[in-house]
Amino acid sequence: MKALFTNTYESDFVTTEIAKPSPKKGEVLVKIYASGVNPIDNKIRLGLSPYASPVLPAILGTDLAGVIEGIGEGVTEFKIGDEVYGLAGGVLGLQGTLAEYTAVDADLLAKKPKNLTMKEAAGIPLVLLTAWEGLIDRAKVKKGDKVLVHAGAGGVGHMVVQLAKIFGADVYATVSSQKADIVKGFGATPIDYKTETVEDYVNQYTDGKGFDIIYDTVGGPSLDDSFKAIRHYGQIASCYAFGTHTLATGSLRSASLHGIFVLHPMISGEGRKHHGDILKETTKLIEEGKLKPLIDSRQFTLDNAIEAHKAVSDGSSVGKIVIDITNR
Repeated sequence: MKALFTNTYESDFVTTEIAKPSPKKGEVLVKIYASGVNPIDNKIRLGLSPYASPVLPAILGTDLAGVIEGIGEGVTEFKIGDEVYGLAGGVLGLQGTLAEYTAVDADLLAKKPKNLTMKEAAGIPLVLLTAWEGLIDRAKVKKGDKVLVHAGAGGVGHMVVQLAKIFGADVYATVSSQKADIVKGFGATPIDYKTETVEDYVNQYTDGKGFDIIYDTVGGPSLDDSFKAIRHYGQIASCYAFGTHTLATGSLRSASLHGIFVLHPMISGEGRKHHGDILKETTKLIEEGKLKPLIDSRQFTLDNAIEAHKAVSDGSSVGKIVIDITNR
């Protein structure tokens, strides 16, 4: 099969022909049709994520959508020919998805929504799982909650907005003015973070009490703002809490801070089935028309995958970047 190898950090990918893998016990062989690209993928390529980086040379790529072509011992939930998607590799010892085939732990996968293309499905797993873990598993969103999402038009953000609406929350999202219509389209109230202060929007939308739940997808000053904008005993989830922060503001509000590290199940083996189960529920929501991915319109293949990596970090994308691996 053809695969892209990263031999050294910060370098271009190297196209290589290698043997097709065979599924071990508990695994399935997937023919990959599309590979979603996330900011973490590019950070791994640049050597900026030592907690997740595989030993080089390695095949990178975390998300996939494809078709099962082989079944390992003990796998009963899938059959050959099933279309699947999942957050499936590209970290530590797991082969990534910038290849024509991969052998994947079946627990990490779910059947692809029938009403999505492979490209659309490949843009979902990492951002959806990150959103779900923070909003539902940890913050336990419920009907009537006032939820603030930082960067609500981003990859994780647009999934948090939609999930919060599905659960009956009143949703607000910080965005640039150029992307306000995106979050409006998902049912959220846009907040222009460049012109509105924390005090302004807390007073306007919560009568000064603060939001019940805040999902921070940006980190840095955005997380600091979250401590100021949360209500007493509120819940803050952040998938970007990697900096140094003074916790006094949030502590004085008795707020809970949940760090979300969606790669943990792949890296540790702990909780992999939960990821597959979340994606099963996601498939239902998508097929019912309640949830949809936002996919960047540009076309990328294995031949120009390096440009896709750059596009997730240069601010040019509107929606998820996805690389087409196999034509259908």
